[in-house]
Amino acid sequence: MAPLYAAGFTTAFGAHSVAAGLGAEVGAARGDVGAGLLALGVFLALYDLAEVVLKPVFGSLADRIGPRPVIVAGLLGFAVASLIGIGAASPVLLAVARLGQGAAASAFSPASSAAVARLAGPRSGRSFGRYGSWKSLGYALGPLIGAGLILAGGLPLLFGVLAVIALVAAGWAAVAVPAITPLPRPRYTLTDLARQLVERSFLGPTAVLAAATGSLGAAVGFLPAIAAASGLGTVLSIGAVTVLALASALIQPVIGRARDAGRLADRPAMAGGLGLIAVGIVAGALAAVTAGVAAGVLVYLAAALIGAGIAVTTPIAFAHLADAAPPERMGRTMGTAELGRELGDAGGPLLVGAVAAAAGIGWGLGALAVVVGLTATAAPRSPTVADS
Repeated sequence: MAPLYAAGFTTAFGAHSVAAGLGAEVGAARGDVGAGLLALGVFLALYDLAEVVLKPVFGSLADRIGPRPVIVAGLLGFAVASLIGIGAASPVLLAVARLGQGAAASAFSPASSAAVARLAGPRSGRSFGRYGSWKSLGYALGPLIGAGLILAGGLPLLFGVLAVIALVAAGWAAVAVPAITPLPRPRYTLTDLARQLVERSFLGPTAVLAAATGSLGAAVGFLPAIAAASGLGTVLSIGAVTVLALASALIQPVIGRARDAGRLADRPAMAGGLGLIAVGIVAGALAAVTAGVAAGVLVYLAAALIGAGIAVTTPIAFAHLADAAPPERMGRTMGTAELGRELGDAGGPLLVGAVAAAAGIGWGLGALAVVVGLTATAAPRSPTVADS
């Protein structure tokens, strides 16, 4: 399992370290700030755009040829795209590098999730808890290490480090991940696919993952802004994101083990996790209308609650998907579920931003809290047999 966890760390670290690096470059640039922010938005969107389009495709490919070759090829592709970034002397080449990284992550991310599910067997909760924990570490360390590498050697050094990480992970996966034999797959029609997408055992946990990931995206963007506005300063403002990610990383393995031991049922765990997230978002909304030390306390409380809620929902939702999906279509299931996560990742910040532009950031976060709370009703019960 360890190289699969490394692959999960690579995609999270790559996404957030480059995002932080590009943001630092734009922030330090002189001239047309508006054009710089527009370019930043485009560069950040390219990664997610590639994932939205390609994750279900590569998930299905992992079902057809087995997850390991898709994982290794995806990590090698990520390394190649990062090498392009080292020599990117123009915005076009930088965009190509970013798009290539997103396309490569679209391959090894769902394939890694499928491999975790296939190898874990009945202990999927524990395995997905550890997998999610390493991804959370990537989210936490990415901006910090990315900023340090930018200061030391600019974007070329950051892309070079990413290339090395991806190459090491690819070699490790090629040597240590066992070959997982593709299973015979019955012929599926578009009607069969549509039926799967509306099954509660798929739609429920995917909606939960989308709500949790959308909350993560909104929190990473808006909690530091609220903290800075309250006078905490740059370091303490960014520290709120680190608290969120560390809470998620530390708690996920515990939740996964509890699920495998039968101490947590899927539906109350997912609903309770979303409840924690909603309460955390409300704390953030209150921080936006509070001043001084109280605002800072509320920001950190919000970060801890949101991180804990994500830690509860993520491994439970993925383990539910793994238990409910037939093994022969595990890759397609994980790829399509991760597509839902990407849509949530984009939708959460957009919802908060749109409402905040009209009524203030407190109301924007309040609207997200309502959506997250309503999503808890979609949580399904623990699966008893694999759906077909």
